[in-house]
Amino acid sequence: MTAQKGSAFLLKIGDGGQPLAYDTVAGLRTTQLSINGDTVVVTHKESGGWRELLSGAGTRSVSVSAAGIFLGSSAEAKVQSHALAGTIDDYELSFEDGAKLRGRFLVQRLDYAGDFNGERNYTLQLESSGAVLAV
Repeated sequence: MTAQKGSAFLLKIGDGGQPLAYDTVAGLRTTQLSINGDTVVVTHKESGGWRELLSGAGTRSVSVSAAGIFLGSSAEAKVQSHALAGTIDDYELSFEDGAKLRGRFLVQRLDYAGDFNGERNYTLQLESSGAVLAV
């Protein structure tokens, strides 16, 4: 496996069409993905003092955080609209090697900031709702 550029790790939002196409959320400088899994402990008296976990059980989720410069793109406006309405939409994470993850996400947090002599920037946090699939 070769190294991959962080600039090629893109967050995209669905356009609502059929078939579904995705628009890149513009201006991002950093994108982070966390795949989470809750454990179901099935340890019992005969476990020999070692914790045992149930495979395939528990709740799985994906969290995405990103930060960048505000450019006023239509994709950024759509993210803001979902943040204000509390609605869920389709998102895609794409990587330099062509791998993609797709799922439905809720905008858990959207922050804007700007210094008097700098650019306006934003950070966002997405939480998955339902399955996130590799495509």
